Amino acid sequence: RGLSHHKDAAMLDTLREVLGPWYLYIKTLHLLAVMAWVWSTSVAYAFYLVPIFKAWRRNPLDREIVRARNWAIERFDEGATYEHIAFPIILVTGPLLYLAGGWSSSVGWLVLKLLIVFGIFLPIELMDYYLSHGPGNKGKLREAGNGEGYEIAIHRHWWFLLVSSPIVMVFAFAIVILAVLRPI
Repeated sequence: RGLSHHKDAAMLDTLREVLGPWYLYIKTLHLLAVMAWVWSTSVAYAFYLVPIFKAWRRNPLDREIVRARNWAIERFDEGATYEHIAFPIILVTGPLLYLAGGWSSSVGWLVLKLLIVFGIFLPIELMDYYLSHGPGNKGKLREAGNGEGYEIAIHRHWWFLLVSSPIVMVFAFAIVILAVLRPI
């Protein structure tokens, strides 16, 4: 066991040595991906989806509102592509920063940040991938002529956004505070 532990420690040291000079570049890429992830759909959600979906909930039979709702949610699915490219970049660059920065699991703010990312954001993102690009993609359902599936997907995605968006907004802010202030 002692020899294996020594080899693991030597490998980590080598990785840190190799990645160390690239730390600021990795961090820049990480932060750009975080910004793209947080902001790419939050503006569309707040200023396009919410008003249109509120109007639809008040007037569910108004054909013009339904048409606007359908257009907006399909564009939202397309726009989420940026978010869904950014998140894997975050998941790759985060551990690289951990290694390059010489962090350890004894750093409280970092452990809390990782718990938020993997315990809250990852499950939300997996569901969002499904709803935007998988079987829940509204454009694909419309093109397939699946009207009933289309309506189900819209309702499901809307409820998902109502629940997940406030969670993401609060915890994204918390992660920024943790990363900048490092309070614990």
